[in-house]
Amino acid sequence: MSANTIDRRRLLGAAGTGALLWAVGGAGPARAGEPFRIGALNPITGAGSLYGAGMQKAIIFSAEEVNAAGGAGGRMLEVFPEDSQTQPDAGVLAAKRLIEVKKVHAIMGTWSSGVALAVMPIQEAAGVIHMTSAGASIISTQDKKDLVYRFSTTGQRSGRAIASILAKDGVQRVATMAFNNASGRDITDGVKGAWTEMGRKLVAEVVYEPNRPSYRSELQRILAGKPEAIVLGAYVPDTTIIVREAWQLNAKVKFIGPGYAVSPKLVESLGPEVAQGLMAVDYVSALNGAAYTHFAERYRKVVGGDPADGFFAACAYDMVQVTALAIEAAGGSADNAAIAAKLREVANPPGTPVSSFAEGKALLKAGQKVNYEGASGPLDFDEHGDVRPLFKLSVIRKGQLEFRQMLDLK
Repeated sequence: MSANTIDRRRLLGAAGTGALLWAVGGAGPARAGEPFRIGALNPITGAGSLYGAGMQKAIIFSAEEVNAAGGAGGRMLEVFPEDSQTQPDAGVLAAKRLIEVKKVHAIMGTWSSGVALAVMPIQEAAGVIHMTSAGASIISTQDKKDLVYRFSTTGQRSGRAIASILAKDGVQRVATMAFNNASGRDITDGVKGAWTEMGRKLVAEVVYEPNRPSYRSELQRILAGKPEAIVLGAYVPDTTIIVREAWQLNAKVKFIGPGYAVSPKLVESLGPEVAQGLMAVDYVSALNGAAYTHFAERYRKVVGGDPADGFFAACAYDMVQVTALAIEAAGGSADNAAIAAKLREVANPPGTPVSSFAEGKALLKAGQKVNYEGASGPLDFDEHGDVRPLFKLSVIRKGQLEFRQMLDLK
């Protein structure tokens, strides 16, 4: 296997385990024309494992497409898979291997806020581009070199949308339960902020610790406030425990949380009867877009399953495509900061809308501006490197998540 060729069979096998670190020759500062090395740092295990393998495989097949189009700015792409384990300590160790040993130019696909925030100081010091789907708002303000780009929304914005939904539904008494990490607290802080602006107060709020066998005492403190609805800043394992214990206590209360917690996996864990009526605020890909249509076909072949459930994989796919366009626009520059500076130029208006790297590359070579419209949605990066993804509200009915409405996350 040559150093600039993706051995897809080996890498896809590695994507399931995070075990293979791809061998390349030569370390040291980047040179124009040398391969652009990507560290795929994804949650293969841990709380994010439902999404990690799909994300990693999407990064790999997206890179394959760039290389099949002749590379970006004269540079081929190389991918090095790693497992963050959805744990900050493991994520830091993996990031160090990628930066110090593999000499990557970009880290793509961090998923949890704890991992993303832990990796940022290392990535920033090394001048490495960082693309994430983590939600903590503080990520935006801690990015001092404009090297971090977020393909999801902030937890604060999600929380504000949830508060708006509950208010429109006539709910008066709201409580929050947050997993004690940046992402969990961010969601419930967003709810509290929006609720306060409406002139209302939460009836109860709890921040709980992870990896507990029971949350009955925390739940009883919340139920003492007699809420009509409980907002969860949570993941599948803790949501499973909380909702099951509420059912056992015969609590007559609504639950609403992020789509990565209120998911088909949760229904599988709880059963349709217990999960009935749970509400999810979730991302939705650009289902009618050309980029999504192409991504969905590749996803079915490589990953399997329904690509509509693969929003984070769509984000990961887009991370590679838009970075490759930025490399092309930067003329194959070896300067990561110069490449990052081109991201808004190739992703934001004005420019001819394009749905793939190959399409955009041809236009860039012709001296035209491009506007990449991704599989995950419009990628119009703001001054913080954040986008405004498409969002929906769903409700679990008879064991299935049923679409209720699209949401505007202001």
